[in-house]
Amino acid sequence: MSSEQPIRWGIIGPGTIARTFADGIAHSRTGKLSAIATRNPDKPGLGDGFPGARIVRGYDALLTDPEIDAIYIATPHTGHAEWAIKAIRAGKHVLVEKPIALSAYDADAIYHEAKKAGVFAGEAFMYRVHPQTAKIVELVKSGVIGTVRIIRSSFGFSMGSFKSEHRLFSNDTAGGGILDVGGYPVSMARLIAGAVEGKPFLEPEKVSGVAHLGQSGVDEWASAVLKFPNSIIAEVSCSIMANQDNTLRIIGSDGRIEVKDFWFASGHKGGTGKIEIIKGNEQETVEVKEDRWLYSFEVDAAGDAIRAGKHEFTSPGMSWADSVGNLKVLDQWRASVGLEYGVEKATKRTLNLAGAPIKLGNSIPKREIPGILKPASVVTLGFEFFPNFAAASLTLDAFYEAGGNAFDTAYVYGGGKTEAIFGDWHTSRKVPRDEIVLIGKGAHSPLCYPDMIAKQLDQSLDRLKTDYVDIYFMHRDNTDVPVGEFVDAMDAEVKRGRIRGIFGGSNWTRARMEEAIAYADKSRKTAPAALSNNFSLAEMLDPIWAGCVAASDDEWKAWLNKKQIPNFAWSSQGRGFFTDRAGRDKHDDEEIVRCWYSDRNFERRDRAIELANTLGRSPIHIALAYVIAQPFPVIPLIGPRTIAELEDSLSALDIKLTPEQVKWLEG
Repeated sequence: MSSEQPIRWGIIGPGTIARTFADGIAHSRTGKLSAIATRNPDKPGLGDGFPGARIVRGYDALLTDPEIDAIYIATPHTGHAEWAIKAIRAGKHVLVEKPIALSAYDADAIYHEAKKAGVFAGEAFMYRVHPQTAKIVELVKSGVIGTVRIIRSSFGFSMGSFKSEHRLFSNDTAGGGILDVGGYPVSMARLIAGAVEGKPFLEPEKVSGVAHLGQSGVDEWASAVLKFPNSIIAEVSCSIMANQDNTLRIIGSDGRIEVKDFWFASGHKGGTGKIEIIKGNEQETVEVKEDRWLYSFEVDAAGDAIRAGKHEFTSPGMSWADSVGNLKVLDQWRASVGLEYGVEKATKRTLNLAGAPIKLGNSIPKREIPGILKPASVVTLGFEFFPNFAAASLTLDAFYEAGGNAFDTAYVYGGGKTEAIFGDWHTSRKVPRDEIVLIGKGAHSPLCYPDMIAKQLDQSLDRLKTDYVDIYFMHRDNTDVPVGEFVDAMDAEVKRGRIRGIFGGSNWTRARMEEAIAYADKSRKTAPAALSNNFSLAEMLDPIWAGCVAASDDEWKAWLNKKQIPNFAWSSQGRGFFTDRAGRDKHDDEEIVRCWYSDRNFERRDRAIELANTLGRSPIHIALAYVIAQPFPVIPLIGPRTIAELEDSLSALDIKLTPEQVKWLEG
């Protein structure tokens, strides 16, 4: 794009903030307002706030408009992610009014789409690109108030009374103060804490929040304390039912800086902003005079980035990492007060993030597994780490839409929470049960007893919202119990139809598996026919958790090759050993050092790096490809936490290692 060509803007959602942004475009040097999209183009006076702009019916019309380069999204919060992704997929640059999404997980998905599409995407915190903000950062760095200790900031106002029809009081539209205005004091606190370290921002190591939730369930006033690694403490607050002083205070060892309504800078139409420096009885006012309109800076920061071929704001604008980090704090704040919006629950979030129903894809290859009547994807998705349904559904949707149909669950994961999430997911999406290969696990230590299997499976099936699993693993072994008692308990569940495929042991030894198989054959019971032990190019030296069993050594491989028993391998990529987190000179990660560091493993890592460089891939891709390339069935369990991590793992599936390469990697 030419440095002289104006960025042709379209606006989705013609509300108050959209009109303000339109003013910014009109007073910018880079932008031109071309069109606005509305669902009600016949609304009287609509065009008055957007002079010269075409009015188009429906948001989709703007996405296909060839005369639009960039889209500003100003819908209610709940529409931000959907329309950002739709616009990005249409090849448009996007600037999304804050918050860019309801959660950090949603925001990460937006930016991942922008990265793939090669377009600009940004979150609209207009104050971050104003000269006043740069001046505040400069003063902090200069040491004018000594060492920064405490940051206090608020953004609060009062709506006067409860208004059931207003979006700010609606749980289903993500109302309340935290998401609407809480991001301002949080983003400023992270900016200042980072400036002290010479960084664009700094993430807090601890967030603790409180709030008053009103009759509609949204936060009407709320506060949080952020503790940063450099010992700075930030006290932030927001409100929709309490007038606050809305003053930023940066308190140092020698004085303090105060800025009233910092996000308003020098005013909507320009003017003079004031920064107060207070030291004891002395007070100095630093004036920031600026004739330009407030929102024009935001328009031009985005415009300059687009013209330069950049995909995100540069500091002090909010980069992708800065934006996601800010929402992570808001997520923790909400979690502290138990605030989950209705639209984040399975009853309302029945479509994917882009607002479409999901369907099974075909990008992930399938394989036949003896004893399972339907083909299973060559990798299985585990999801024990997600905090809630909204976060988990992003990865579940993406995995399924890529062709993944095998899912790993367990009675103990998240205290049952992840089983419930999966149950909500497949029922809310109306995923046909016969398309899913579902793994369940029970009898985990310390309740590793045969009589626990039926009891735990009762609860698991209820949470999973199904009447059977395809595969079931005894999650640990208890060698104090005769192996036949475990086989009897599992055989009973097979006969009841609650296991309609195969069962086996997770973290079981070869000796116990052999014994269990022999007992089943002798007693004419169903024999264990699957395993779920660690298997990786890096051999696990010390169990990650008590009772863990690895099946990566030569003896295990010979046994697995002879028996052809499928192994659903956990930690198949060495839990970070094949990433930059590990190295002969890196000892910060105690678990990696304890479990994986050995000369033999580092030699394998070296060869994985060498092969990755040859193929133009990463070592972790080689590690996953190695597992899949075994001459016996190994189905890796992968545990991505974001769509980006998922797609990165899936990219390894097109690597087809030869037997010679497998042997060479092993050394």
